Amino acid sequence: MTSRINKLQSYMDANYIDAMLITSPKHVYYLTGFATNPHERLLALLLPKGEEAILLVPALDFAEAQTESSVSKIYTHSDTDNAFEILSTLLPSGINNLGVEKEDLTVRRFESICDAVSASNFVDIGLPLREMRVIKTPDEIVRMKHAVHIVEEVLRAGVAKVKPGVTEIEIVAELEYQMKKLGAQGPSFDTMVLSGPKSALPHGKPDQRKVKEGELLLFDLGVYADGYASDITRTFAVGEVSDEIKNIYGAVLNANLLAIEATRPDVTFGSLDRAARESIEAAGYGPYFNHRLGHGLGMDIHEYPSIHGRNEERLLEGMIFTIEPGIYVPSVGGVRIEDDVLVTSDGVEVLTSFPKHLTVIG
Repeated sequence: MTSRINKLQSYMDANYIDAMLITSPKHVYYLTGFATNPHERLLALLLPKGEEAILLVPALDFAEAQTESSVSKIYTHSDTDNAFEILSTLLPSGINNLGVEKEDLTVRRFESICDAVSASNFVDIGLPLREMRVIKTPDEIVRMKHAVHIVEEVLRAGVAKVKPGVTEIEIVAELEYQMKKLGAQGPSFDTMVLSGPKSALPHGKPDQRKVKEGELLLFDLGVYADGYASDITRTFAVGEVSDEIKNIYGAVLNANLLAIEATRPDVTFGSLDRAARESIEAAGYGPYFNHRLGHGLGMDIHEYPSIHGRNEERLLEGMIFTIEPGIYVPSVGGVRIEDDVLVTSDGVEVLTSFPKHLTVIG
């Protein structure tokens, strides 16, 4: 944790920033080891240039912060305090440039900070935080592998409950029960189970629709464990399915494998997307692959980088992201196959190991 704060201190020196105010709970956790959901209350990590870090927490979180945080200077505010007035006393006077997380701040909270802090300029510090987070440390990789292991066990348990007549939402309930039972903090996003023609909706919503023979059943789920997310999609056949559906599945699987094969340091993100997309186009389904190939994964379910055809940034060792091509044909169904991958020094490690061949269930 100290090394991460030191990197931000160096960034402040190089960019003439007098102090940083970090308000995202996930970034407070990333930099201090203290995790909490403050709800509407103010949680802030203050980094005055060249000085010791300060943590401001709601009073009800003080005991946990003392135990978990790497920061020793901890201040609190109660529900009857004006937290921003307390904040103003903790920052040094005469600040010219104050670094803030513009993506995290609401207009109302930003106005409260402006009223409390006499800074001349507010500088976005999203870039150094993003650049730090995109390369996973060995500890982060271990945590993410654990989250992947849990979600694959959850998926196995959920698939075992599938039979014709069960509803999508009943399967979702089973999956989310298994998440907690197996030690996850909870789902990393809204669990998705879509059957039949609904599987052609990339962001469809599970409901009371019953699973039927001869249809596809798509699972897209993830968990948070130890502060990190996993994300996996697998698509199954419920009983015998048509040759058209088998062809669609084969095209998606081939695209998934080609993109994984192309993953290695120094290639561009765009080249991965194009490898998958050109394969699907060659199979005759180009218009039905209507989203990017994947997204970064870590403390957030969707984070930098975005893996799409126009992203010419290059892969670096230690990046973790998803590869999830899909084909979605209205009134027929959709197939998506999603893996979590780690860029290694000489190639790629696929973190998800759940089988990808077309499997008949139910």
